Amino acid sequence: MLDLTSPDAAVDVPFAEAAFAAGGVASIFGVNDLVTVRHQPGFEWGPIVAVIVAAAVAHL
Repeated sequence: MLDLTSPDAAVDVPFAEAAFAAGGVASIFGVNDLVTVRHQPGFEWGPIVAVIVAAAVAHL
């Protein structure tokens, strides 16, 4: 299970490290085959989604 709210909490979790590196990610929650990513206010989904998809392909 993942329940991360900062890049510091994502240390040693490759998918989460890559996702937070996108910028604008507020939190990541994951269990079994479900991952939920919330973005910070003021950030657009487009660039974040591209990084999340690439991170999922590489690490999940």
